[in-house]
Amino acid sequence: MTVSQTELLNNRTARPVPLTRMGFGGAPLGNLYRKVSDDDAQAALQAAFDAGIRFFDTAPQYGLGRSEQRFGEAIARFGRDTIQLSTKIGRLLLDCAAHEVTPEAFVDVPQKRIVFDYTYDGVMRSYQASRQRIGVDNADILLVHDVCVFSQGSPEMSDAKVRELFDGGGYKALVELRDAGEIAAIGAGVNEWQVCERLLGLGDFDGFLLAGRYTLLEQEALDSFLPLCEKRDVGIILGGPYNSGILATGAVPGAKYNYADASAEVLDKVRNIEAVCTAHNTPLIAAALQFVLGHPCVKTVIPGAVSAAEVQANVALLDRDIPPGLWSDLQSASLIRPDAPVPMEAADAA
Repeated sequence: MTVSQTELLNNRTARPVPLTRMGFGGAPLGNLYRKVSDDDAQAALQAAFDAGIRFFDTAPQYGLGRSEQRFGEAIARFGRDTIQLSTKIGRLLLDCAAHEVTPEAFVDVPQKRIVFDYTYDGVMRSYQASRQRIGVDNADILLVHDVCVFSQGSPEMSDAKVRELFDGGGYKALVELRDAGEIAAIGAGVNEWQVCERLLGLGDFDGFLLAGRYTLLEQEALDSFLPLCEKRDVGIILGGPYNSGILATGAVPGAKYNYADASAEVLDKVRNIEAVCTAHNTPLIAAALQFVLGHPCVKTVIPGAVSAAEVQANVALLDRDIPPGLWSDLQSASLIRPDAPVPMEAADAA
């Protein structure tokens, strides 16, 4: 199947990481916005594995450990050596009183509070706790989580967390873990490409999980960040291919873009993109999912899912044939950038 085709996150490490073209994003299984039953969570993970998906991404933040625990139950069935696993550092989960719980956007969470910590000790404690929750000896990829402006609230706070990562020894801890073979690759999982570009200027990172910043709606990362990734042989794990929903739902009332109601300008652009898709008998959601894989740095896309049916739908969308003329028409109408690589070009290059 399409999802079984593997690429490498990088080719510099002693233990390169093979990634299926579609991965499984673990945030929804932390009960993001709504409760997901344990049965549905396990069915979704099993459906992904059965479809050939072999890359699974999670984080302590997702449901204050609930996503990692659910991954652990599934990985015990799959066998650790059959999959590639990433998790994240930056948030420690501490026991707390009921009124101190910090669920963020997650519901029905354990009684924990989040403490941001990007120091040497914070990285090591976070990684150890994640391994215990998942029930594994190691992860393949370890990502610095949410040092971006979007997550930290201001440029000043983002800068402070990046400084803490380097001055406080967090980056040193990541490099030590990679050099010792505990993990195969290091990177960051963020909502903005700008901080990824900054991190590339400060350290030796193998890849980034970029959420929602290279999509059918947004290609600003082509200006400098993605060319730098090509030059440095840095892979991208692409999260949020639907820009928080609007590229899945279309420009319907209440459509979400970047976790908020879409503006009139965004709604209009999506309507125009969808009109081109309709002319080529292609669902907008399929075009959105496949477009991101046109860039050679994008090694895998990880749409979320909360049921077996959603996983199967994502796999079908990835397998759907899209006429090459759709991409050229979008470029001719200035709806995507003329320099944006499209899936047919990626296939030809391979």
